[in-house]
Amino acid sequence: MVALYLSATSLHPRSPPNQTGSENHLNRFKNLLSISYSQKVFLLASIPLILAGAAIALVVNYQTRQLLEQELQVLETELLSAKQAEILNYMSLARTAIISVYGRALPNDAAAKLRVTQRLSSLIYGRDGYFFVYDYDGKNLVSPRQTDLINRNWSGLRDANGVAIVDKLISIARQGGGYHRYLWRKPSTGETAEMISYVVGLQDWRWAVGTGIFIDDVTKNLAVTRAQTEERIHATSLQIMAITIAALISVFLSGMILNIRERRLADAKLKKLTQRIFDTQEEERFRVARELHDGISQILVGVRYVLELAIRWRSKGDARADESILKARNDLNSAIVEVRRISHDLRPSVLDDLGLSPALRALTDEYAKRTGISVDFSTVVFSNRLDAESKTALYRVAQEALTNIERHSRASHVTLKVFTNRQGATMRIQDNGIGMALGQVEPTATAGLGLRNMQERIENLDGTLRITGSKNGTTVEAKLPLKHFLKAQVTLDKEPL
Repeated sequence: MVALYLSATSLHPRSPPNQTGSENHLNRFKNLLSISYSQKVFLLASIPLILAGAAIALVVNYQTRQLLEQELQVLETELLSAKQAEILNYMSLARTAIISVYGRALPNDAAAKLRVTQRLSSLIYGRDGYFFVYDYDGKNLVSPRQTDLINRNWSGLRDANGVAIVDKLISIARQGGGYHRYLWRKPSTGETAEMISYVVGLQDWRWAVGTGIFIDDVTKNLAVTRAQTEERIHATSLQIMAITIAALISVFLSGMILNIRERRLADAKLKKLTQRIFDTQEEERFRVARELHDGISQILVGVRYVLELAIRWRSKGDARADESILKARNDLNSAIVEVRRISHDLRPSVLDDLGLSPALRALTDEYAKRTGISVDFSTVVFSNRLDAESKTALYRVAQEALTNIERHSRASHVTLKVFTNRQGATMRIQDNGIGMALGQVEPTATAGLGLRNMQERIENLDGTLRITGSKNGTTVEAKLPLKHFLKAQVTLDKEPL
């Protein structure tokens, strides 16, 4: 039951007492929106790919449509040119048929006009082809396939799109001749379709003579071509989408494979690191046990022996009993000092009582006395203004760095400096030893448990740890942000901590 309660509370932490319900819901919403590191990597890899695919699709779509419009214009021009050439051929036949009559007739020759209208009425071709004649007043004189138009004035007639028909044809005829496009009813089916007509003017008779060809087949061909091209554009867009999706799946699968591989490596490193932690804990326990056995235990055994001897001498009235009691007292003082030393190694009380600066001062003094390596320590007054975690982290980093210098660097001098600025606190440790390596050294799980512990302590506090090695020695620099200072005592640059 306790385990279930702990897991439930860890999965669903309670809101602080002063947190309102809306704030609680907002925090839950933020947690839902938060994404893991692997998801961020996948998004960073996927978003540019999606944008690139969309951009390619848009560019291809735009370019294809531009090309389609150009091709349709060229095709329409070619088809209309063929239609216009066909109309001109029909008009040539009409001129040949009426030129002999019109050329000899006077403007008011009714008989000649009748013969011309009869000849034009007989010139029909195809299912819908015929010649028409309008006088300049708009009256229809010839329309063999649509006889309901004859002898009626059609001035002002417009098609469904509002395009003037008869008036425009007369206007073109007055100017000599030309083409005109409009909607007209097909004689064969009665349906409205687009027509292109060519008309010329018989100026002596004030007639507009012309013929036209329906171009609905051209419109159908253009529509079919447009539909086929649109289908190809759609197919191309689908292909680009499929390629993008396949690429996204490949990125996702690659990310999963890399993630699984990285997790396995991380698990292996974690197991190795955990084992090394256990080994270090056992080593520390062995060291403490050895110091207790070799130091305190032997001193206490000696005190017990001296006290037993004093008891025997006092029972005999021997004056040496007092000397034995004094010696036992001195040995007990030695045991107390040894206990304090061991306790100080485990957790220096001065770090909690006086702050970081005195603790580092005591550490460097004891280190210089024990190892013979001179230490130049300088710092501002820290006045216990760092939080407990920050003080412990910096102290342990200094402790680990000094231990590494003693074991590996062959240094004779160490400089330890702690100072503050507007970004936070900085601790820099330099030695004049052989150095770790040329350039910057990145602590990893395989680079030693001590270096890894140093890095994790600083990173857990959102700080940075930088280790630089050269032939002149090694520099360890730890930085902590300003947020780890007690708010009531935060000061400006270079003022005491």
